[in-house]
Amino acid sequence: MKKYITEGIGTFALVFCGTGAIVVNDVTNGSVTNFGIALAFGLIVTAMIYTFGSTSGAHINPAVSIAFAFTDYFEKKNLLGYIVAQLIGAILASALMRMLFQQHQNLGATMPSGSWQQTFILELIMTYILMLVILVFSQSESYSKYTGLAVGATVGLEAYFAGPMTGASMNPARSIAPAIVSGDMTHLWMYIAAPILGAILASLTYVKTH
Repeated sequence: MKKYITEGIGTFALVFCGTGAIVVNDVTNGSVTNFGIALAFGLIVTAMIYTFGSTSGAHINPAVSIAFAFTDYFEKKNLLGYIVAQLIGAILASALMRMLFQQHQNLGATMPSGSWQQTFILELIMTYILMLVILVFSQSESYSKYTGLAVGATVGLEAYFAGPMTGASMNPARSIAPAIVSGDMTHLWMYIAAPILGAILASLTYVKTH
């Protein structure tokens, strides 16, 4: 149960701070900037990994949990509990954002700027890279203490360069929550399917090469 609680809290923090940065940027006419939004996502991921990594692994992402289930580093019986906890935490964060910013239209939901094909491929590749970084650092005794920094930096980097194009989700919970609470589920399927597929491909790559 501790693992589920920490996954819920961690995902809540990720969605609250990450999408919160987007919402605040919108309502303050761009004061946060794209760089600030990317920094917010990267820093909150880093913080949650160092806060809850020793308890649950700090997946805070259904795609990551699903991908870990394709390895020997995760108890598969916990998968459903992780996903449910992550979704609950994310939805609670978006619900709170709705209370705080009632006039905001989509609460920082991920929206593609280009074609669905472009968005799908970008999200798949970014999640693939992110999951590889997670696996390499978290499963190495030499590098594990740097996991939070490496993963947070990867999230921040990808959010910085791809955020204006795809929203840089790489996380189904991060996309599902604001979509459900705002009622705008346009293209949501891409932000569920692409990250999950990308993360699974990364796990298969890691298993084959280590």
